[in-house]
Amino acid sequence: MDIELNFFIQSIAWPAVLLLAWAIGDMLYTRWQIPRVSSYVAVGMLVGTVNLPDLTPDIAGLPFVANVALSLVLFELGYRINLRWFRANPWVLLAGVAESLLTFAVVFWATGWLDDIRLHVRLAVAALAMASSPAGILRVVHELRSAGQVTERVMHLTAINCLLSVLALKLVMGSRTLRVSGDWMQAAFGSVHVLATSVAVGMLLGFLVPKLLKGRSSGASDGATLVFALSVLLLATAASGLKLSPLLAALTFGIVARERRVHLTQTQRNFGSAGDLLSVFLFVYVASLLQWKDVFASIQLGLWLLGLRALVFVAVNAATAQVSGITVKKGVMTGLALSPMSAFVVLMVGQSGVVGFDLAEQTLSTIAGMVLVLELLGPIVTQRALMAAREAHVSQDT
Repeated sequence: MDIELNFFIQSIAWPAVLLLAWAIGDMLYTRWQIPRVSSYVAVGMLVGTVNLPDLTPDIAGLPFVANVALSLVLFELGYRINLRWFRANPWVLLAGVAESLLTFAVVFWATGWLDDIRLHVRLAVAALAMASSPAGILRVVHELRSAGQVTERVMHLTAINCLLSVLALKLVMGSRTLRVSGDWMQAAFGSVHVLATSVAVGMLLGFLVPKLLKGRSSGASDGATLVFALSVLLLATAASGLKLSPLLAALTFGIVARERRVHLTQTQRNFGSAGDLLSVFLFVYVASLLQWKDVFASIQLGLWLLGLRALVFVAVNAATAQVSGITVKKGVMTGLALSPMSAFVVLMVGQSGVVGFDLAEQTLSTIAGMVLVLELLGPIVTQRALMAAREAHVSQDT
């Protein structure tokens, strides 16, 4: 009887938690306009205290589902990137590169004051600190139906930050492999090969899928959305099997699909109800992976690092605001809106562990406090920044 009861609890645990997370998120958003993703993260942390992942040992595919969910988000982010804008206004590209490199340098310098953090962990933490959370930011943008200069800059800067973060982390992994084994080929295979092949796979789908959709009637747009969703699923599966980066491949896929003039309507973004369900799962699952002992141990360092990170983002965007065509106030709002950082970082570290980065667990524990604070409070900062920029198209009492 006890065995049957335990099996029943294991069977309903995740669906029940996801329903609870959705209900809490909807209630808090309706009453106090708290972004739903912040509620999902809070529920995920509570799930972590009762060790829910260990209650469902038979569900081995949870990390894969999380990667598919984030890959869908990154495809949409890539789809919203207009490469021609970088040519027309190169200051946006320069700001993205500058804030990423400065964040890497400042975080690497700050962690150097602590004797107990190893060199390659410092490098990995600095690489991860460069990234904003595309999932958190996109969810807030969808909730607010936000549109305007700040919103578009945040989307483009998030893509730049994530791309450079992946690149930096792969290089750190390659240097670590080289230092341990002294094998240049193995180091290159683990970094350059993964980066190049992930981009190539994403580009390949970006060219093939539009050809598949060519000639469809304009009224069959829902079918186009389904094809893109299935393509992202295929991409995530192939990347997982080949030990590539599904996140980088999905981002590239979205960028190329946009350049191939394949259009999705506003109602098709976020992939409908399936996308909403996967988003709830993504934030709850990722937050459940953070351990409270790591959060408490790293909270002081996390607060220090997130302060430096926020300072860099705001300073760079404020400094380049007027030369790039916006006011200094909107530049400050852009920097603040880039605050969230969670799912992308946690899953990147998880993939690094899968392919052999032996410091992955220590890296995640070092930034656990920073990740938790930024994913709980970051979406709220993004929401208020977009509201202050007057780009939200949802009233506060909606």
